[in-house]
Amino acid sequence: MPFMKGRAPIRRTLEYLSSGKLVLKDKVKIFSVNYNTYGDHHDGARDFVFWNIPQVQYKNPQVQVVTFKNMTPSPFVRCYFEDGRDMLIDVDSKNRLEIEEHLMRVVGKTKEQLHAEARLAESKDNPANFGYGCNRHCICEIPGQVPCPGTVPLPDRMRGKHIFAPK
Repeated sequence: MPFMKGRAPIRRTLEYLSSGKLVLKDKVKIFSVNYNTYGDHHDGARDFVFWNIPQVQYKNPQVQVVTFKNMTPSPFVRCYFEDGRDMLIDVDSKNRLEIEEHLMRVVGKTKEQLHAEARLAESKDNPANFGYGCNRHCICEIPGQVPCPGTVPLPDRMRGKHIFAPK
């Protein structure tokens, strides 16, 4: 498999990408990370870019993610909002888990927001959904399906007592 080549190919699997925790708020339009490829105080930012940026890109397809290498003396994250404001977040001498946790608190959606959005996305008017709380009560209401046996009796060839009963 060609996608399993290179450094740490686990980063390209769907399971790994979808396990990311950082979902940015809707107001964030550009997410940039500035770091150097050398220096001890840039280790956390380098690890964050290597391990977490693919997850951030996968979880936030509407956000532009940019990385700048070797352009700054200290590592930082800058978020640009839709109203023109921007926010600088210092990640100097932090490890990647601390960076992720801090970003989740500052520019990430809360767990309650994520659960509410998942619930709304689940209950959309999908014609394949039927039952309590949906547009259709039963699958028999869809054209081409077998009607409910309570209203129209099933043909004998579809009833188990005529097929499996001894004659």
